[in-house]
Amino acid sequence: MSIAMIGLLFAAGFFSGGVNAIAGGGTFLTFGALTLVGLPPIAANATSSIVQFPGYITSTIAYWPEIRARLRSTFLLAAISAIGALAGALLLLSLDNPSFARMVPWLLLAATLVFAAGPWLKPKALNEHPSHPFASAVSQFFMAVYGGFFGAGMGIMMLAILGVTLGGNYHRLNALKNLLSIVIATVAIAVFVSGGVVVWSKAAVMIPAVALGGYSGVWAARRVPQSLMRAIVVAVGLGLTVYYFLKV
Repeated sequence: MSIAMIGLLFAAGFFSGGVNAIAGGGTFLTFGALTLVGLPPIAANATSSIVQFPGYITSTIAYWPEIRARLRSTFLLAAISAIGALAGALLLLSLDNPSFARMVPWLLLAATLVFAAGPWLKPKALNEHPSHPFASAVSQFFMAVYGGFFGAGMGIMMLAILGVTLGGNYHRLNALKNLLSIVIATVAIAVFVSGGVVVWSKAAVMIPAVALGGYSGVWAARRVPQSLMRAIVVAVGLGLTVYYFLKV
């Protein structure tokens, strides 16, 4: 890798960790940077999943008390998420790069629009909200299929679905979302690694950058308006969408 390529990947990883800490949406940056340095879209998607994984771990540890309070229902949704993620990741590997490349701009456009609508999709912290476990299980399966297949914008969509189907305190929903993200990412990564589509040299540059950016993002979150970071991520998502529509 050239110095310029390493710099681009490190910068994308750093800012990805930062925006994840402030507003979310870091996948747009990592996936975009990996494709810009020449990775085929399937390899870029798989490698981006590896890069984002440590953040799921740390956020889940921080929310462990909320998770422990509802372990039984959490295990059920985790099992469903694992099955869905396996289906999504295998579906991705069944495609060739040209086929997936034709889908990328549409996936990016949908994920960008969902991310932009994030403030309106967040569930309200109302404990009296009705619970619909069957609807939650079905919707989580399809959400996990999407997460195993692509994943950009998954967190916001999952949080919205859990809020509608389960209800409850916002922090409990966010804790559950983080844990289910670990399950989905773990299964998808296992499939991608066994399929030989992860580019470890690129991941090795970005993982420490994401960690450093996430740590710095906590500091920035106290000083940078979330709306500004959200606008930057949306602009990046729309820019990548236009780029891939022109490229296809």
